[in-house]
Amino acid sequence: MRMKKALATLLVAASTVATLAACGSGGSQSEEQKPESISFWHYDKETSAQTMAWKEAAADFTKKTGVKVKFEVKSFAQIAQNSSQFLNSDQAPDIMESNRGNGSAGMLSSMGLLSDLGPYVKKYGWDKKVTKADSSMARYNDKGVMDGDTWYGAPNYAEYQRVYYNKDLFAKHNIKEPTTLAEFEEACQKFKDAGVTPIAADAGEFGVLWLWWQLVSTKADKGLIQDWQMYKHPVNWKDPALSYATETLNDWLNKGYISRNATGLKAEDTTTSFIKGDYPIYQTGTWNQGRFVEQIKNFDWDASILPGSKFAQGCTGNLLTIPEKSKHKELAAQLIDIVLSKKEQNGIAKHGGIPVAADNNSIDNPKNKAMAEEYAKFSKKNALSYYPDYPAANLTDAMPAALQELVNGTKNPDQTLNAIKDAYTSGVKDMDVKD
Repeated sequence: MRMKKALATLLVAASTVATLAACGSGGSQSEEQKPESISFWHYDKETSAQTMAWKEAAADFTKKTGVKVKFEVKSFAQIAQNSSQFLNSDQAPDIMESNRGNGSAGMLSSMGLLSDLGPYVKKYGWDKKVTKADSSMARYNDKGVMDGDTWYGAPNYAEYQRVYYNKDLFAKHNIKEPTTLAEFEEACQKFKDAGVTPIAADAGEFGVLWLWWQLVSTKADKGLIQDWQMYKHPVNWKDPALSYATETLNDWLNKGYISRNATGLKAEDTTTSFIKGDYPIYQTGTWNQGRFVEQIKNFDWDASILPGSKFAQGCTGNLLTIPEKSKHKELAAQLIDIVLSKKEQNGIAKHGGIPVAADNNSIDNPKNKAMAEEYAKFSKKNALSYYPDYPAANLTDAMPAALQELVNGTKNPDQTLNAIKDAYTSGVKDMDVKD
């Protein structure tokens, strides 16, 4: 989710990129001479689980092939905003980390700037290692819409939304950790009665939006998710799941389960507040799990998906792609295959990430093991709802803005849902992905 800010820029550049792409023919693919190194561009932090695993994989790759891996760290903005230009030039790297989704990897693939990885999927059996749900963000059709037939990226880790509980606060107030949505609301009311605001949520960024979509997933069926994310059919805006989530969120605001002050909060505000022990409940992405393991020292905590959810809000993380202009595609594919090996996938788990092809029994930390197993349960059932702003570039800003007005009371639930509908409809139309 935090990678979506550049989608509008990509859309603006689309006509320019299409012209540039028409001028190129895919670059040299010669592997006759083994290079000294291949280039790998990424923007993840050096301390992230996936980056550490990539570097471990690179060491194994060098031992096997004699070829070094030259890692180059770029900012997310550099890759997201300028990828169309360098991908169509001789400066293209051999491997590039790319944001997933219709407006990112999907758009670049539809412009002919990313390699079709189908031959490598078949050669190395990646489709046997990665579940269908986890590969949905790696596969696109000719319009750049996810869950298509052609692999343009390799998923190698995952992320999703969980509800984190401060177990000490629950014990202090003699409140049971919830296992159903009814128990969740009952716990919130008990905390409120005790003078404690139960849920940490920011409306200044994406926290309230993610909570809204998780509430949708307690009532939605697979059809609504596919219509929303993949344009299978027009979204039924009268679907009870959408009205239920919006009305429930408003009810929680009215009851004080979420503070109206959330309108001015951002993710770092709520994350640090939870770490300090200010809130008993916090829904956030699993990218914060490693931080919680390291930084929470003054209380015990637990986590699980929101009770009653039929879908996990999340998906595989950023993709490893091979640009069409890569000069060393075969070597790039060999490195990706090592990243997807059991050893390196177990390494992602060891470093606190969620692997997509690991042996979860090998994970030593019980909290990280529980996280990986919970995600695997939903992935194997093909029960991922992704994130609600994926269908169109404008939704990254428009949906949080609509829900922010619900939080501060300037829009009621019907008006909020209508604002989301208007933004979704216009955004999907601008994406020009429907026949």
